[in-house]
Amino acid sequence: MNIVEIDSLQYPGVEVFGALTEAQLRNSLNPEKGMFIAESPKVIHVALDAGYEPLALLCERKHIEGDAASIIERCGEIPVYTGARELLARLTGYTLTRGVLCAMRRPCLPTVGEVCRDARRIAVIHGVVDTTNIGAIFRSAAALGMDAVLLTRDSCDPLNRRSVRVSMGSVFLVPWTWVDDAQTTLNALGFQTVAMALADDSVSIDDAGLMAAPRLAIMVGTEGDGLPRSVIENADYVARIPMSHNVDSLNVATAAAIAFWQLRVGR
Repeated sequence: MNIVEIDSLQYPGVEVFGALTEAQLRNSLNPEKGMFIAESPKVIHVALDAGYEPLALLCERKHIEGDAASIIERCGEIPVYTGARELLARLTGYTLTRGVLCAMRRPCLPTVGEVCRDARRIAVIHGVVDTTNIGAIFRSAAALGMDAVLLTRDSCDPLNRRSVRVSMGSVFLVPWTWVDDAQTTLNALGFQTVAMALADDSVSIDDAGLMAAPRLAIMVGTEGDGLPRSVIENADYVARIPMSHNVDSLNVATAAAIAFWQLRVGR
């Protein structure tokens, strides 16, 4: 057990937990050195179970033999930084109510072809930038039968600290990667696409033909404007969720969850 007591915010090695921005953690220039932060024992255990590599831990002293004990046991001789509660709160910007943070190595992402090889239902996240929504969509995708998730490059990073936390570790359970020109790529891989959007030619989400599609990509769009017009026009289907009381839209994460449930294989 490599316990490191810190007494300063400038202690070498702890900058990953507070001083580095999300962009610096990603390290675009050297992706193989990229990192992300997993928070709370449950989420960290999910990441470890999925094979993610831990690099360092941060926790209050009382958690070393408490909430963090089983994590420390699994992580080998990586540094476990600890210190006064007030100091750690100043470092991270908030009180560690969940007990422990883990800096982990970013994985090398698979190709779109690898992610989709055996998939029958995938989610495509197009331009969603809210970290909470990304985490919630991943949690629903994992729970409701999506085999993979693809994201356009203008979407938020699924390994953002808040996205990971909101997903409760589901970002580690579903294969995912970035995609360029999703429509063309997915059609070439044998998928039909359904754009979730309000349109004159949209079908209900329980349309028999849509539900029977052998390989289907469910496309959801940004929080404000939804999917771009070009994406809607080029999709194989456009689908809507029937609603009442003149409500015309739902939060993107809520709409995605409904679509995943309705269009899952075997429905």
